[in-house]
Amino acid sequence: MKKQIKEFTGAILVQLQPKKAESLIKKGISFNVGNELNLNERLMRAALLKQAEKNKDFNLLANYHKNFWEQTGRKYFSEKESVLNNFFLPHCLPVFEMLKKLLKASPEKYHTIIEIGTGNGEVLEYLSRQFPQIEKFIGIDLSTDQIEFNTKKYQQYPNIDFVAADGAEWIRENGTDNIIIITSGGVLEYFTQQQLKHLFKYLNLLKNTIFIAIEPIGVDVDFTKNPNSQPYGIERSFSHNYTQLFEDTGFSLWYQSVIEGVQKEADFGVFGAINL
Repeated sequence: MKKQIKEFTGAILVQLQPKKAESLIKKGISFNVGNELNLNERLMRAALLKQAEKNKDFNLLANYHKNFWEQTGRKYFSEKESVLNNFFLPHCLPVFEMLKKLLKASPEKYHTIIEIGTGNGEVLEYLSRQFPQIEKFIGIDLSTDQIEFNTKKYQQYPNIDFVAADGAEWIRENGTDNIIIITSGGVLEYFTQQQLKHLFKYLNLLKNTIFIAIEPIGVDVDFTKNPNSQPYGIERSFSHNYTQLFEDTGFSLWYQSVIEGVQKEADFGVFGAINL
């Protein structure tokens, strides 16, 4: 009952304060960064997300998230603890050790690693030292402010470039054969299932594409009952059926594991996929 009252109150506030709702949407409502939202704003935020989900308007949900990362991404990462030290290094190295073996055995020369949702760039910088045979490292992020910050911070690395763009759009415009694409802790969850299908199908047209996705999977999501992507958690981002998405778009999985216990709402799936 308490939850229903909150949802009702939030919906009423959205109706009574349309300019405030529009302002929240423009800034992005994925997270309450720094607890800067007051009670009424938090109720409105929840109501907007709930209504989009109720209407199955997943494109609207994705746009909400895109607005957040464009407008608030720099603030989010400036306040967040080190993803590299607290998540990536303790949990994600096995797939990259396997990648090293895969590249060593491959007759093809992979020349570029692209990170979608690079955030503060520390994971990409770490990988640039782990894979010296790769010529170029490109970090893509929606936040122009974050990209400007990264460009200055890592200017001593001539093999690393940072780009402010939508990752999927940039790859469709600039993708080539023999590239490796990664996400390192929750990026594809903000794309719709249809957007991911389009991206993966495009990548499958290229030769020798490797994709490493480290993404949250909602603990309450059961793909045996519903194989499609489903909103989950307080953000209402998307829990995707990555195994099916990769296989349906022509990729083969060479690595798959689960990282448990990092988040209350989700485990992390680690997927390594390749097309030949």
